[in-house]
Amino acid sequence: MEDIVARTSWFDDKAEHPVIQDRVAKLESFTSALADGIVSGEELKSQEHRLVSAMRVLEGELNDDLHAKVTTVLVELTAYDVMRLLHELQAERARLAFDRG
Repeated sequence: MEDIVARTSWFDDKAEHPVIQDRVAKLESFTSALADGIVSGEELKSQEHRLVSAMRVLEGELNDDLHAKVTTVLVELTAYDVMRLLHELQAERARLAFDRG
């Protein structure tokens, strides 16, 4: 589990862009998984385990109102991540198609 750090905003100084990506880029498990350009099933399973563990700890500390709000954030974040991945894959597919011609 990651060490607890001082509370910082989830957004940049202009509150426009999440700084979570900056934290992800510094996450050792993430950078080592991407080092060879391939995310193995074992690496994915390990990340899932870390995620579930962190969620269990957080869920136990939330009252019903905060639980509902965090659930909404998790759902929106998951949808965003899937949409972003698909967008990037589509952009790369288009780039490759135009590079061939």
